[in-house]
Amino acid sequence: MNDHKMSTLHLPAYDIQLGDLRESAKTWLREKAYSKIAILVDENTAQHCLPVFLEKTGLEDFRLIQIPAGEQHKNIDTCQAIWRGMMSGGLDRRSLLLNLGGGVIGDMGGFCAATFKRGMDFVQIPTTLLSQVDASVGGKLGIDFMQVKNSIGVFQDPSAVFIDAGFLKTLPYRELRSGFAEMLKHALIADAEQWHILTGINNLAEVDWLPLIQHSLRIKQHVVEADPFEHGIRKALNFGHTIGHAIEGDALESAHPLLHGEAIAAGMIAESYLSHLKLGLAMAEVKKITTFLSGLYGGFRLEKASYPTLFALMQQDKKNENGKILFSLIQPAGNAVVNVACDRSEIEAALDYCAAASA
Repeated sequence: MNDHKMSTLHLPAYDIQLGDLRESAKTWLREKAYSKIAILVDENTAQHCLPVFLEKTGLEDFRLIQIPAGEQHKNIDTCQAIWRGMMSGGLDRRSLLLNLGGGVIGDMGGFCAATFKRGMDFVQIPTTLLSQVDASVGGKLGIDFMQVKNSIGVFQDPSAVFIDAGFLKTLPYRELRSGFAEMLKHALIADAEQWHILTGINNLAEVDWLPLIQHSLRIKQHVVEADPFEHGIRKALNFGHTIGHAIEGDALESAHPLLHGEAIAAGMIAESYLSHLKLGLAMAEVKKITTFLSGLYGGFRLEKASYPTLFALMQQDKKNENGKILFSLIQPAGNAVVNVACDRSEIEAALDYCAAASA
């Protein structure tokens, strides 16, 4: 992989720069005049990513704020710890927060920056594949509340995003696989040809990620620019997420928590079947999606006893309107259809299908 290859995606409010941090973040930080800088990390990125970031950027004067790693800590209690670190570090509205980590760091750090003293600048430096292809674009920030994913939050764009694929070398295979699920989702909702390319990948450890990340980001960029506040077509990005978020939320309370992409893979299997029931997606296509995702991600431990909990969590989904659970589905693969209402019996049939496929 050529980690030094630079490219830039220009969004209306900020740029996403892909390539070595020496050529992107170092120059950007040198040109700014922030009163103070803080870096938000968890124990994993403090160990594996912070030394790399500091070596590449030469940053010396900063406040370090460290929080525990994991989705289970993406809550208001952790936000208070971050705010205390910002307050005790003397940060003000002319300060900058650098979010160095995965999706939890980016979502929660951005949320804390957007609300601290009514808003200060923040920069996303995503270090996982999931955060590089998903959370980098769109300005969605938030935390989980009462098992409901991202139910408290705001829309606020970062000042910049710096993506260095070199960080992916620090990831365990399971984290790479989790991020790959969002890439697959982007292809399934918007690019059938890319879906077929991605399903031909046999070894995630040997992938040249940078061009694939850029392709995935361009899909999301196109959708977000058309609908920045998720009133319409941006909901397409939620394919696999209505059921997947419920599975993820339920699993967080179990002995077997799932990574985000693992839960979304299960959600995409279930919602592909819903696409067949509601939109006529060919069953042969559903089976192709199912075979690939179940082969890559394995069993999902879906039990009928958990259906009431899953259904209750789906009823809290942010896309819902007028008491109806709304889904973003596909027909055909590569084309999304949003705001498809499904009743409980249809959802349970999709869960049954997913459980049988992953058994």
